[in-house]
Amino acid sequence: MEEILQKINAVVWGVPLLVALVGTGIYFTIRLNLVQVFKLPLALKYLFTKNDDSEALEGDVTSFGALCTALASTIGTGNIVGVATAIRMGGPGALFWMWVAGFFGMATKYAECLLAVKYRVVDDNGQMSGGPMYYIERGMGNKWLAKLFALFGIGVAFFGIGTFPQVNAITTSAKISFNMPVALTTAILTILVALVTIKGIKRISRIAEVLVPFMVILYVAGSILIIGLNFELIPNTIKLIFKSAFTTTAASGGFLGASVMLAMRSGVARGVFSNESGLGSAPIATAAAKTNSTVEQGLISMTGTFFDTIIVCTMTGLIIILSGQWNGSLEGADMTTAAFGQGLAMGGSLIVTVGLILFAFTTILGWNYYGERCVEYLLGVKAIKAYRIIFIILVGLGPFLKLNTIWILADIVNGLMAIPNLIALMVLREVVLRETDSYFTKDLRRKPVVSYSHKNI
Repeated sequence: MEEILQKINAVVWGVPLLVALVGTGIYFTIRLNLVQVFKLPLALKYLFTKNDDSEALEGDVTSFGALCTALASTIGTGNIVGVATAIRMGGPGALFWMWVAGFFGMATKYAECLLAVKYRVVDDNGQMSGGPMYYIERGMGNKWLAKLFALFGIGVAFFGIGTFPQVNAITTSAKISFNMPVALTTAILTILVALVTIKGIKRISRIAEVLVPFMVILYVAGSILIIGLNFELIPNTIKLIFKSAFTTTAASGGFLGASVMLAMRSGVARGVFSNESGLGSAPIATAAAKTNSTVEQGLISMTGTFFDTIIVCTMTGLIIILSGQWNGSLEGADMTTAAFGQGLAMGGSLIVTVGLILFAFTTILGWNYYGERCVEYLLGVKAIKAYRIIFIILVGLGPFLKLNTIWILADIVNGLMAIPNLIALMVLREVVLRETDSYFTKDLRRKPVVSYSHKNI
């Protein structure tokens, strides 16, 4: 069974899916006139300025809260372990291809999150529901494909990104760094997850609004400090990244060597896995945002991929490469920890440990919500309570389940999520283009509210 699943996984995450994911991003990049470049300043402006009409808008959480919820699930172990794995397999050039995946992924994220707002609905509990299952059904008119996406989404929440990898990362880090027993860490984690998730999207959003900026600032600040202390190594590091992206990297030390194709495949695969652009997960959180503008929320959501890949993954990759750990004997989180520790002694190792724990915890919260919305779509709001209980139980069992078959199955359903979503994005591409053109042609951008005082009158 495991051998069969391995072969299926290789097919699912093979070249065709990676080409489709990046190709969709290239298409929207061209048709939207480099939206991720020319509209990024506007997107950041919307992100960091409050909409004065937000209280009157439809939605459950603020646009910033929706982004933080999406980032909570996106910025996870992939930013620490995934980057190290990509560089270990593909060499320094893999980081360049992660940038490529992130750059084009920004356009994909814009498109899918725009559609999420356009086709969202209000459920029986009065909460906003949206995401690929809704724009597949309401936009394409294809219910069975929508149900297939929701089914895969529940699988990922239960057995994939949402539970086991994150719980294992937390318990292992706490054991190594703080000598905390696995059972104790698991009990604390399970209680925390229960306290947050039982209250739904509003509680998850509030926690994400606090934790996500804190963990990103902590991780990036520590990374900048290490890079600053080793600034003289940056020119050669950048040179090595670009050279390795287009030429074979020879074997050295513990590194086995990598072709250009291997660097490309490793970088694109890990990049997509990290920022989740095209997988259809972020649109589920985006649909809960308080907004009446599909384009504005699409722009705000687009910054998620920018923060995840262009900033956080870049920090991790630069430090791994400039430290020389990429061609050592360590792998995964151990490689990243050693690289940060080399740059900032104990402080560097602590940054990775705390970052890994926080990244993993917020990913659990984000994917809990994604799975909940998929359950609501398939079975209705009455099934949400049962789903939450099962999810919490799986979090508690996570560190004690070591079945390789489950991990491989998780990879498969994670990749399968992307297929219905990519089909919908291409079928509904004209909707994305029309909404965008209408917004900027009619100049529907937020206008400053004029406050009249007695002097003005």
